[in-house]
Amino acid sequence: MEKIERDKLLAALFKGTVTVTFRKIDTDEIRVMPCTLNPDILKANGVEMTIDLSGDNMEHFPVWSLDKEAWRSFRLSTVEGWEVL
Repeated sequence: MEKIERDKLLAALFKGTVTVTFRKIDTDEIRVMPCTLNPDILKANGVEMTIDLSGDNMEHFPVWSLDKEAWRSFRLSTVEGWEVL
């Protein structure tokens, strides 16, 4: 994923909820995950943002998974697509 696309995805995650489709590394299965980094949504779920996303060479994206109600991550290289909900 190019930096411009990565930055768009990160901005969308901070703005609201995004559905990310990616391939799981261990099983190669497709995972569709509704997720967010929006502070208001995190707060409503009793979660504090404790992850540093300042690195320019981020290979993994940590996100709050809304369906699992837990922190999850995915590799940018495995993303098949994403859309804003």
